Amino acid sequence: MLFSHNGIRYLFSAMIKVAVGIIEQDGSVLVCQRKHTAPYPLKWEFPGGKIEDAEAPHEGLQRELKEELGIEARIGQLYHRQRYVYPDSGAYEILYYQVTSFEGTVETRAFEDIRWTRIEELAITDMLEGNREVVKKLMTGRGKLAPR
Repeated sequence: MLFSHNGIRYLFSAMIKVAVGIIEQDGSVLVCQRKHTAPYPLKWEFPGGKIEDAEAPHEGLQRELKEELGIEARIGQLYHRQRYVYPDSGAYEILYYQVTSFEGTVETRAFEDIRWTRIEELAITDMLEGNREVVKKLMTGRGKLAPR
């Protein structure tokens, strides 16, 4: 597949589908810091991950949130969809879902750190490049989160 990013064309074998959760609580959203040994070390991102072949996006997101954070999440509506190309790792279709509720205590099982951040503070958070489009949407209020 041929993809363009910043005017440069890239050839990748397939687009990688990813499901991401926007978890909101008391006016803040949960962001997670990538491990210092991971690609794009110490960047902040919304939790989630690759969808496996036989999974529906919401099922993959539930699995990822259980593995990464130790929570049982109820997945709500699709909030945002985008495509993003990381020239060194591939082309991604990213599906952002609102997490309407969860059970359990949030733990940092797969990250360097996690934190609850006010939406307006996302502008000064060192977010992963592929998450910046949804950060702008959240900050401008173009896509208000549905009431939980």
